[in-house]
Amino acid sequence: MSKSNILLIGPLKDATGPLAKIAKDMSIGTLQAESVESALKVLCDKKVDMVFLDTGLELPQYFTGLNENKITVPTVVVGAATPVQNAVKAIRLGAIEYLPTPIEGNLANTLIERVKPSEEASGPIYGDSATENMLAMAKKFASSNATVLLRGESGTGKEVYSNYIHNNSPRKDKPFISVNCAAIPETLLESELFGHEKGAFSGAVSARQGKFQQADGGTLLLDEISEMDIALQAKLLRAIQERVIDPVGSSKPVPVDIRLIATTNRNLEDEVRDGNFREDLYFRLNVVMLDIPALRERPGDIIPLSLFFAEMYGKQNGLNNIQISKEAEEKLVSCYWKGNVRELENTIHRTVLMMGDDNVMQPEHITISPMSQNMASNVAEAPVRTDVDRAKAAIGAAAGAYANASGGFEKGIGKSSPADMVGRTVSDVEKELILSTLNYCKGNRTHAAGILGISIRTLRNKLKEYNETVEKSEQEAKQA
Repeated sequence: MSKSNILLIGPLKDATGPLAKIAKDMSIGTLQAESVESALKVLCDKKVDMVFLDTGLELPQYFTGLNENKITVPTVVVGAATPVQNAVKAIRLGAIEYLPTPIEGNLANTLIERVKPSEEASGPIYGDSATENMLAMAKKFASSNATVLLRGESGTGKEVYSNYIHNNSPRKDKPFISVNCAAIPETLLESELFGHEKGAFSGAVSARQGKFQQADGGTLLLDEISEMDIALQAKLLRAIQERVIDPVGSSKPVPVDIRLIATTNRNLEDEVRDGNFREDLYFRLNVVMLDIPALRERPGDIIPLSLFFAEMYGKQNGLNNIQISKEAEEKLVSCYWKGNVRELENTIHRTVLMMGDDNVMQPEHITISPMSQNMASNVAEAPVRTDVDRAKAAIGAAAGAYANASGGFEKGIGKSSPADMVGRTVSDVEKELILSTLNYCKGNRTHAAGILGISIRTLRNKLKEYNETVEKSEQEAKQA
C-alpha cells in the first residue's frame, strides 16, 4: 500500500513543527515546498494526499495551477486566527478548511487523520480461487517494470487490478495516474497525455504537463486503450519504446520514467485485423497479459463483494452489520451479472435502500436487471448435456480461448475440431496446448505463461515433466 504524504507550502510560522509531528505519529510522510511554483511541481511529481498552504502566499495562483494541471488534492490554508476574511477567501477559492495558528485543539489531528493509512487489509475483495490465482500472478509481475495489458469485460475490476499492481510494485510511493481514453475527446487526448506549451493551440494560455509527466517515476494507467485514435497510437508507441514524449507545440523531447498499464474490454487481435489498432503497439503493450474473468466465471467472489458493498452502503444509510440470508445468497450467485462487479455494486446499493430498517437481506429485497435476469434464465433452462457433450464443449472452449489469445493461430490445436479431441486425456490436450502456445511465442516462456494464464514456475515444471517423459520413453525403447 502506498504511503500517505502531506505537503507543507510556505513558511507556515508556528505550524510546520506541530503538523510534521502529528504526521510522523500517524506514519504519514511530510514533504515541503517554499513557493507555489515549486509546490505545483511536487504535486505533479509525487503522491500527495493533503496540502497545508500558508495564507501569505498567492492563493489564486495556487488554485489556478491545480485546475490547469487537473490536480485534485484537499488543501488546508493555514494562517493567523484573525482576520476572518482570510478564512472566507480561502474557502471561496477551494480550500477545504482554514487552520488558525498557533495550532491548538484537535482540528489539525482530525484533518491529518483523513489521510492516515488504513490498518485494514487493502486490495481486491475476493473469495474465488480463480481470482486468488490471478492476484498471485499480478503480484508476481508487479515487482518488474514490464508493461501489463489487462483484458476483460466492462465492470470486471481492471482498474482495481491496476491499483493492486502499482501498490505491490517498487513504484508504490510514486504517483498512480489514470487516463480514460474513451472519456476524453480525440482532439484533446494528445494534449492530455503529453501536455502542451503555451500558445500551442487556441485556448492554451499557459503550458501544462500531461499525464506522462505527472506519472513520472510512478505508474500510468491507460484505461480502454482500444478507444484511442490510430493516428495517436503512433506517438504513444514512440513514448513507450523510447520513454520520451513530445508535448504539443514543443520541439524539445521530454524524458519520462513510467511503468505502463493498459486495459481494454475488446479483443485487440480482432481490432488489429480490422485495422483499428496498430499491430506494433499491440505487441509493445502485450509484454504481460492478464485476462480478468467475468464475475459469473468466479462465483466465489459474489458473496464477499456483496457483503463489502452492503456494509459500505449500509453505513451511508444508517444500517450496520448487514447480513445476507441463504436464500438471498442463492439468488445473487445464480445471476448472470452481465455488468459484472459494477452491476453487482449497483444492485446491492439498490437493495440496501429497499431493506428499510431490516439488517438481513432477503431475496425480495433484491431486484435484478432484466438483462442479467433473462440471461440467467436462459442459462438455467439450457438442455441437460451428456458427458460427451460436456467434453466437446470444454475442449472447444479451451481451443477457442487459445485461438483468441494467439491472435487467430491457424495451426495445431487452434484449428482442431472439438469433436476430434473427444477420447483424448486431459493431460494430452493440456500438453499440446502448452507446447503449441510456446511454439507460437517462439520459445518466450513469459509470454506463453501470460497467454496460458499460468505462472512461469508452473510452465517450467510442465516442460520439465514433458522432457522427462520423452527421455523415459527413449530409454525404454532402447532397452526393448
